[in-house]
Amino acid sequence: MYFITFTPMIGAELSVPSLSSFLPPCKPFHLQVADLYCSACKCALCEDCLPDHAEHPKVALSQALEQHRNNLQERLGAVQDRYRLPQISDVLSFVKEILQQLTNQRASIEEDIQSSFEDLHKQLDVRKSVLLMELEVTYGLKQKVLQAQIDSLLRGEGDITATCTQAEEALAGEPCVASLQVERELWERLGELAGLGLPCQPEENDQLDLVMETDGLRKSIHNLGTIVTTSAVASQSEAMGAGLEQCIVGHPASVTIVTRDKSGGACKSGNAILSAEVFTPDGSIVDGEIVDHKNGTYEFVYTVPKEGDFSLALRLYDQHIKGSPFKLTVTKTLEAELDVGAKRRGKSPGQKKKGSKRASSALGTPRRKTQNPIEDDLIFRIGTKGRNKGEFTNLQGVAASSNGRILIADSNNQCVQIFTNEGEFKSRFGVRGRSPGQLQRPTGVAVHPSGDIIIADYDNKWVSIFSCEGKFKAKLGSGRLMGPKGVSVDQNGHVIVVDNKACTVFIFQLTGKLITKFGSRGNGDKQFAGPHFAAVNKNNEIIVTDFHNHSVKVFTLEGELVLKFGSNGEGNGQFNAPTGVAVDINGNIIVADWGNSRIQVFDGSGSFLSYINTSADPLYGPQGLALTSDGHVVVADSGNHCFKVYRYLQ
Repeated sequence: MYFITFTPMIGAELSVPSLSSFLPPCKPFHLQVADLYCSACKCALCEDCLPDHAEHPKVALSQALEQHRNNLQERLGAVQDRYRLPQISDVLSFVKEILQQLTNQRASIEEDIQSSFEDLHKQLDVRKSVLLMELEVTYGLKQKVLQAQIDSLLRGEGDITATCTQAEEALAGEPCVASLQVERELWERLGELAGLGLPCQPEENDQLDLVMETDGLRKSIHNLGTIVTTSAVASQSEAMGAGLEQCIVGHPASVTIVTRDKSGGACKSGNAILSAEVFTPDGSIVDGEIVDHKNGTYEFVYTVPKEGDFSLALRLYDQHIKGSPFKLTVTKTLEAELDVGAKRRGKSPGQKKKGSKRASSALGTPRRKTQNPIEDDLIFRIGTKGRNKGEFTNLQGVAASSNGRILIADSNNQCVQIFTNEGEFKSRFGVRGRSPGQLQRPTGVAVHPSGDIIIADYDNKWVSIFSCEGKFKAKLGSGRLMGPKGVSVDQNGHVIVVDNKACTVFIFQLTGKLITKFGSRGNGDKQFAGPHFAAVNKNNEIIVTDFHNHSVKVFTLEGELVLKFGSNGEGNGQFNAPTGVAVDINGNIIVADWGNSRIQVFDGSGSFLSYINTSADPLYGPQGLALTSDGHVVVADSGNHCFKVYRYLQ
C-alpha cells in the first residue's frame, strides 16, 4: 500500500481514501510494492517506479508510515488540547442558552411593544371620546342660548306684527262707541309691547375651535421606544484604575470598565448589563454603584467598611471580564492606625457612643437551639453560605407577611426563600434567567395585601409578581426601570419601586400602569445617590434610604419632600450608607446602617431614639429590614450570609 497525507480544516468533513489512492501512480502496475517511500513525491514506490525516482530522497516505507502516523497523532493531540470536546460541549450549551434567552427576550419585548401601543391606542380613544363629549356639551350650551334668543325674538316679532296690524285696521275705520273698547285694549297691548325688552343683540357667539398641538406629539411618537443592545463581550472587555488593586477603609474607590466587541473594538454605546461585587473568601459584602457613561465605559464606585484582602468581581452579562476576579487590598488610613480607640466594625453603637440602650424583652421569644446565649436583643439567626434551602449567597431584601412569614431575596442564588416567624423553612422559588418569570438578581421583596409576592430584579430591570405559591403572574416596569433595588406597597395597593441606577422612585398600579415618578441623581432634597429601600408609614408617605447621601428622606405620594434626616458619620443618628428601612405601628422609623453595621431607631420626626443591641453576634453589612407580624425586627445580614431576628419593643 502507499500513504497519503492531508491537513483537515476545522469543521470540514473528512472522507476515507479509496483503495486506489494507496497504490503507486504508475500505469500499468503489477501490485508489487517496494519497501521504499519517495520523500520528494510523498508516495510509495513499486519496482517499476524506482528508475523514475532514482535521484529523489527515499526512506524505508515502514519508517515513512511510522513518521506519518506520529505526525497524525501529534496533530490529533494538538486539536484535542485546543478544542477539548467536553469544553466545546459546555460552550455550545452556554451559547445555545444565550440564544434561547435572546429569543425569549425578543418575545418579551414584542409583547411589551404590543401591550404599550395597545395602551396608547386606548388612551387615544379615551381622549378622542372626551374631546367629542366636550364638543357636544359646549355646543349644546351655546346652541341652547342662541335657540332661546331666536324663539324669544320670533314670539316678539309675531306679537308686534299682529297687534300693529290690528291697530292699523282700527284706525282705518270710523270712530264709534262700539270700537272704543277694542281700541282701549289695543292701546294697552301696544304699551306692553313698547316696554317689552326684546334681546336685540346676540347673546352668544359662534366660536367653537379645536386646538390640537400634534407636532410635539408626532415627534414624540416618531421617537417612541428604542431597542437597546450592545456588541460587548466579557472576554474582550477590561477594567482599569487604582480601585482594582487597593483602597482605603471607608473611602470611596472607583474602577473604570471599558467594554469591547468580539474583535476588541471599543463599544461606543451604553446600557450593557454589568455587575460588580467586592467580597471576602467567604462571600459577597459590597455592591457599590455602577455609573453608565453612555459611551461604552462604566465606573464602579464602592466603599469597603473594613481592612483586609478582598476580591473584586466584574461581570458582563454574567461572565467575568478580563482579569476578573481581581485581588484587592484594603488598608486603614494613617489616622485610623494611630487611633488606639478605633472600634471594630460590627460593634453596637452603644459600645462606642452614649445612647439610650433599648431594653430587652422576653415576650414572644421562642426557645431554640440557635438562641443567643449572651444578653442582647438577638433571638435567633438562620443561614450559612451556600445554595441549598436555608443557605444564602448575598441575601438582600426582606419582607414579612401578615400570616407569619418571612421572605428573603437571595440575590446570588436567584431565588426567594420563605420561613415562618420562628425561622422554620417553608419553601423557595425562582429560576435563573432573563425571561419573564425568571430571576437574575432579586434584590427587593414585598408582600401585596392580595397575597402576591413582588420582587425587584436588579439585572432584569423589571419587577416580577408571583402568587403566594411562587407562580409567576406578571411583570411591570420593563423598559422604564434601570436597576430596581427595593420594593414596597402603599395603602392604596400601589407598588413603590426604588430604582438604584436611575436614582428615581416609581409608583405603579399592580397592572403595571405608571402612576408617577420622582427623583434624579444628585445631593439635593429631591435627589438621590444610589437609593436602596423604601417603607410606607401610616400617613401613606414614602420613606427612602439614600445610600451615598447618608440620609433618610420622607416624601408624599406626589414626590414632595416631607422630612430629611441623617448625615455621614458614626454617631447616634448618623449613617454610613443606610440600606433597609421599616416603620412600626407608632410611626417610628427603623434603619439598617450598612457601613456602621448596626440598626438605629428614630421617631417619626427623624430624631434618634435608640439602637437595637447587636453586640453579641455583630452584623456585617446589613441590607433589607422588616417588622414581623409578631413585632420583631428581621434583618438580612448579608456579609454573614444569614438573616437575624431581634426583639423590638413598640
